[in-house]
Amino acid sequence: MKKECIAMLLAGGQGSRLYALTTHIAKPAVPFGGKYRIIDFPLSNCVNSGIDTVGVLTQYRPMELNSYVGNGQPWDLDRLDGGVHILPPYVSAGEQGTWYKGTANAIYQNMSFIELYDPDYVLILSGDHIYKMNYAEMLSHHKKEGAACTISVLEVTMEEATRFGIMNVDEHDTIYEFEEKPAHPKSNLASMGIYIFTWSKLRQYLMEDEADPRSSNDFGKNIIPAMLAAGEKMTAYRFSGYWKDVGTIDSLWDANMDLLSPSSSINLHDTDWPIYARPAGVPPQFMGETAKVSHSLVTGGSSICGSVENSVLFHSVTVEEGASIRYSILMPGAVVRAGATVEYAILAERAVVEAGARVGAPPGGDDWGIAVVAANVTVGAGCTVPPRAMLSEDLKKEGK
Repeated sequence: MKKECIAMLLAGGQGSRLYALTTHIAKPAVPFGGKYRIIDFPLSNCVNSGIDTVGVLTQYRPMELNSYVGNGQPWDLDRLDGGVHILPPYVSAGEQGTWYKGTANAIYQNMSFIELYDPDYVLILSGDHIYKMNYAEMLSHHKKEGAACTISVLEVTMEEATRFGIMNVDEHDTIYEFEEKPAHPKSNLASMGIYIFTWSKLRQYLMEDEADPRSSNDFGKNIIPAMLAAGEKMTAYRFSGYWKDVGTIDSLWDANMDLLSPSSSINLHDTDWPIYARPAGVPPQFMGETAKVSHSLVTGGSSICGSVENSVLFHSVTVEEGASIRYSILMPGAVVRAGATVEYAILAERAVVEAGARVGAPPGGDDWGIAVVAANVTVGAGCTVPPRAMLSEDLKKEGK
């Protein structure tokens, strides 16, 4: 079962900054782009890069994510020799079990899984980013440089650099310093949270880190600084394509809207690098005589009789006659009744907006922002959900 490189995908995040959207599901399971979930992107990148063994480390609200990934068949990862494996925290006989304490501890707890494949290299991924990337090219760079660790970096503005872990490099892109969210950054090379380690080196540092009671057991806070301090060869791999951390409501909305932009660098119609997803098994979309749809993504199983403009609609969405949708995201099963208006908003799975209700509003005013209605929540007839509101329970009072 020897593999040159396997991937470990960290998919246990709570996604607290997505608020009502992650009350019942993990962030990597959040729907995206009309037919996908966030985790589809790193899984598809693995397959397209020739990496056929992936461990998916789950923790927070894992049931829907586990069910969605299943045996990995949609991504061609249902294999006897490798494939996809769900790796939750577990307890061995005679041991005291714990949740994953940090990103490094999550990998440490699964070293036995890694060693089943005796890899030369281990690719560490996050399950909450939208991007296309050829990991095989990053691995070639790692081997060429003879590095212990390669970190994928993206050039950002100096203003944005204060929000990221920043890699300071020499003229050969060898990393000599790492700064976590520096107030005065020396560089604009932001870590993307994508690492390739030579396994023999990573194994050593994971064990040393676990033995340190003062450690946070985190790659950014502990493993990477420890390797730098020890003088290990660490190199930056520059990435120039589309990449977005969709960890906030605004960034998730932005990334969905990017799919509608002709100038966006992310192309979901690229047959050379497809993004795979588990099919929903729904009938074709239906467009009624009164439907008016412009510049939008509308997925199968949807029934549209109202107006839809600059929006992303997932499968099984219903927009009744007289309803208006603008600059919004409607996740699977959302329903907007006759005469209702949804603008600059996100409706989570199976949310219902009753007749005459209003969710969100066009830009303008100091309180403008994306309104969110949580899964299975109903906005009663005639009710209003203002901009930036996070509605997580039914709203029934007339005119509220």
